[in-house]
This record gives sequence, C-alpha cells and structure tokens, in this order.
Amino acid sequence: MREIIILLIVAVSSLFILGYSVHMFIGGLVSPETEKTAIIIACSIGAVILIFLGLDIIKQRRRNH
Repeated sequence: MREIIILLIVAVSSLFILGYSVHMFIGGLVSPETEKTAIIIACSIGAVILIFLGLDIIKQRRRNH
C-alpha cells in the first residue's frame, strides 16, 4: 500500500513537470488556447504511458511472487 502511494505521487509530479515543460517550451510562441491544447495532449499521452508502466509493474510483481 505504501509503495502504491509513492508511485502515485511520482506519477502526478511527473505529469505536472511534463505540462510545465510544454508551457515553458511553447509559452508565448503560440496562442494560449493552442498552448492549453498542447499541454492537454502531452499530459494525456504521458498518462497513458504511465498507465502502461504501472501495469508492467503489477505484471512483474505477480510473476515474481
């Protein structure tokens, strides 16, 4: 249980940093609506990747026990 909480905190912070990185990269170069769309797309892709990584962790733990 404790490990799940730590992994969730890391996942949320990773998505926050990803969104902020997109903001710093394209902020001011494009319109605010385009920037918001790019952040949403990047964070959605990042969330899907984190879900696959989480599923892989679960699969590996079940295989080793």
